[in-house]
Amino acid sequence: MPPQLDKNGVEITDVGLLRFGFDSRVPIDTLRSLYLRPHYVTSSSDVAASDEKEDEEHAKFVKGNTPYQSKSIYHADSNSISYTTLSRFSPVRLLSPSNRKRILVTGGAGFVGSHLVDRLMLLGHEVTVLDNFFTGSKTTVSHWVGHPNFEMVRHDVVEPFMIECDQIYHLACPASPPHYQFNAVKTIKTSFMGTLNMLGLAKRTKARFLISSTSEIYGDPEVHPQPEDYWGHVNPIGPRACYDEGKRVAETLTYGFHRQDGVDVRVARIFNTYGPRMNPYDGRVVSNFIVQALKGEDMTVYGDGSQTRSFQYIHDLIDGLIALMNSDETRPVNLGNGDEFTILEFAKLVRELVRKVQIEDGIDPATLRDIQIVHRPMPTDDPQKRRPDTTRAKTTLDWQPRWTVRMGVEEMVRYYKAKLAEGSL
Repeated sequence: MPPQLDKNGVEITDVGLLRFGFDSRVPIDTLRSLYLRPHYVTSSSDVAASDEKEDEEHAKFVKGNTPYQSKSIYHADSNSISYTTLSRFSPVRLLSPSNRKRILVTGGAGFVGSHLVDRLMLLGHEVTVLDNFFTGSKTTVSHWVGHPNFEMVRHDVVEPFMIECDQIYHLACPASPPHYQFNAVKTIKTSFMGTLNMLGLAKRTKARFLISSTSEIYGDPEVHPQPEDYWGHVNPIGPRACYDEGKRVAETLTYGFHRQDGVDVRVARIFNTYGPRMNPYDGRVVSNFIVQALKGEDMTVYGDGSQTRSFQYIHDLIDGLIALMNSDETRPVNLGNGDEFTILEFAKLVRELVRKVQIEDGIDPATLRDIQIVHRPMPTDDPQKRRPDTTRAKTTLDWQPRWTVRMGVEEMVRYYKAKLAEGSL
């Protein structure tokens, strides 16, 4: 496979940054080995042969990390799985006690949280994950269960939680419209009470606190692209308000603790992010398109497809979150990709890449269905434009996205394809 080049034409061999005295760099192959390979072999009749075939299929992404993978077995005759525990964990960096941080990640079993946990674990820190599993899943971090540096606690941040820690990444909150609209009151409660409890913990332990805010605080923006000093255009009583206004009040609370009690805070305003481990049924446009195309179904576009989004790959976001946490920047910081696509353009790109991956993996093009793009009515209060002004992140964090949308989507297609093959999608 040819080397993967970033936006500047530089080969991507690792992810992470060396910023502010904190080295977050890890080899990309090691990281991929944690999410790109299926969880279990596909046959109980010949485990070794099946495992070898599986390794070969994913060799283009996962190199030299097979000793650290699960060997659970899928029994096709009874449609069941016999699970094993991991016999050996992926190697983690050995840090001195003075450099090893105790890090709490709320929502750590979710999409963004699980990738952050992978990175922090590989870097050698002690990580505690707090999650109530409303949208998260144990399987996203199960490969760390049992590791001496890792702890997972089922807990709802709406209730107080006591622990000793040095850094808190507060990511807990459902982030997709179907999930946060499922129980609007609970969403607001999570944003307010959850943030209140975690800020109280940060105050008590003198931990540095980072909250994952969102581009949704800008609402349906009248300014384009959106800089951090834009106050937003939000419908306070619409169906999306439980999330939009919930995050806005969470930011207000964060700066209240910062000014009144001296809590060391960071605010990351995250724009559309995609990548492996996204819930395929959470209504996000990227996962919707990829799963529909892989299953040979028509792809659903809402409205005429002229609304725009800017898509950021998960590894770029994690680089930005870690850099922000370890910087001295206390103002809100946009983390997103400035490359803007219309939804219709993006649907066509996904369709093209799914077909490319299927043909590369040996599927006869003649057997592939010609996938159509179908249009549905536009949801209420759906933003027409969304693109970040990332000047602040570039100047204060020396951060900018490296992954092209094509590279990220292709990797995500391979992830979902593996999930379909193992029957877990």
